[in-house]
Parts: sequence; C-alpha cells; structure tokens
Amino acid sequence: MGSVENGRVLFMRLCAVCHNTGKDERHRIGPTLFGIFGRKSGTASGFNYSEQMKRKDVVWDENTLDQFLLLPRQFVPGTSMMFNGIKKAQDRRDVIAFLATLK
Repeated sequence: MGSVENGRVLFMRLCAVCHNTGKDERHRIGPTLFGIFGRKSGTASGFNYSEQMKRKDVVWDENTLDQFLLLPRQFVPGTSMMFNGIKKAQDRRDVIAFLATLK
C-alpha cells in the first residue's frame, strides 16, 4: 500500500508542473489526472494525445500506472511525455495511492 500524503508531496514535486488534478481544472502540458483510475489511455476529453497513447488501449489501474510510471517511454513507445519515470517502487505506490483519491 502507498502513502497518500507522501504521494501528494511526490506528485507536487514531480508531476504538477505538467498535470492538474482538480475536477474542473484545465489540461496543462499533460492531461488533467482527475478520474484517471478506470479511464482508458488517451481518452481525457479535450486533450490532444499522441497517436501512440491513443493506440495503447489500456485502462489505468494500479498495475498499468505502476508500469507506466516506472518507464513511461518503454510502456508507451513514442509517447510525447518527457518524463524519465519514478525508479523507487515505494514512491510509485505512493503516487498511485494519491492518484486513486482523484475521483
């Protein structure tokens, strides 16, 4: 299990420059992550995803987010997301725990 609070801190440090998390917030460089759990990749309304992300055809859950956050460009080759990933498993679990609260 992950720590929601530590996940929030990590998210603010690593992800918030590109992603919003609020229900009615606009997309930034990356799509808003509100409601990401259970959402199909490349489908947030109003965001211009890469073709590779649209074609990935996964539903975001703990497992798929863990794989993506470890090595984004390996999980979705050709993604336009310029992020090297989160190497520590516990840090990924914490960020995922925080993302799970965004509903």
